[in-house]
Amino acid sequence: QLQASGGGLVQSGGSLRLSCAASGGTFSFVVVGWFRQPPGQEREFVGAIRRRGDRTFYANSVKGRFSISRDTAKNTAYLEMNSLKPEDTAVYYCAGGRTSDSGAYYYRSDAYDHWGQGTQVTVSS
Repeated sequence: QLQASGGGLVQSGGSLRLSCAASGGTFSFVVVGWFRQPPGQEREFVGAIRRRGDRTFYANSVKGRFSISRDTAKNTAYLEMNSLKPEDTAVYYCAGGRTSDSGAYYYRSDAYDHWGQGTQVTVSS
């Protein structure tokens, strides 16, 4: 139901935009989140957009550089990544949560019940 795309290789300081296409529409989710898993590390929260008011939340490590948006007409959520750093290298995942707890605990991976396959982002120095 969710499919992430747009990853690739980019130089430090560059930009990428990831897309998360939802077959059932992103509006059906209370919250759409982005997570990433750097090599040899655990999955971590990147950011999320909540259906109510389209409010967005970001991890401190990406705040001011990454931006999340949603296009309901295209059933797609986006993760715009600017000023990329080598430490942003990871497999990026999008996820959707349908419950009120999903919206409240958007920073926790267990708050999401739908996951897309990951897309690799590699930032070279």
